[in-house]
Amino acid sequence: MRRNGLATRCNQGRCRRGRLRLSICSAAVLISGSGTNLQALIDETVSGTLDLELSVVLSNRPDAAGLERARNAGISIECLRHQDYPARAQFDAALVETLDKYAPDLVILAGFMRILTGTFVDHFSGRVLNIHPSLLPKYPGLDTHQRALDAGDKWHGSTVHFVTGELDGGPAVIQGRVPVRPDDSAAKLAARVLAVEHKIYPEAARLFAAGRIQYHDGAAWLDGERLSEPLQWLKKTASDQRFDEVSQELAPASDKP
Repeated sequence: MRRNGLATRCNQGRCRRGRLRLSICSAAVLISGSGTNLQALIDETVSGTLDLELSVVLSNRPDAAGLERARNAGISIECLRHQDYPARAQFDAALVETLDKYAPDLVILAGFMRILTGTFVDHFSGRVLNIHPSLLPKYPGLDTHQRALDAGDKWHGSTVHFVTGELDGGPAVIQGRVPVRPDDSAAKLAARVLAVEHKIYPEAARLFAAGRIQYHDGAAWLDGERLSEPLQWLKKTASDQRFDEVSQELAPASDKP
């Protein structure tokens, strides 16, 4: 892909202006559970709508159901039990050593339930994406759906952001929103937010692989312009069946309800 006469492939750490990287962008996906966001990524790579090589799926839980999704897709698997390491820093160092064997351009955290230290974050700086089930900066941490209900929020959703040393605090790239309904429970709301995640995470990966989003100077950048607000997906109908098209109609959060 070329934009403004310059080759743009993967992120700034893996490509150079004016030089075309012939291989596609490679990604490592880290999971701890069922891996539904992993499956969304797999489905789009198989269909050809996401130009990304999923080179390895790593879990800290050998029994994670998402590992079977990786096996079925023919993706390499790695397991590192965090309980086998005396401290968080040693576990993260082992993560780095293991992932470096695959030389990923991008690391995707897809329900990886470990807080990463500077050992990991600094090593892969600007190349780690996470998805969090809230409209950050609202509700970092756990129990986000119930917290949104308790606060009486009219809108809830999920955020894809670059990972920094601050928990759930890195610059946001894309958010997906759903309306909070009067009869919502935390479980009902979580299910609708998860459906949005399956749309926005592949889109964030797509933008990264195309060289369109980058992280530097403490901010997310799109097509060379600093993002002051995350891009938005918004459900269009009450039945939550349609989304705004991303490539042309992503807009700053202030432009949406």
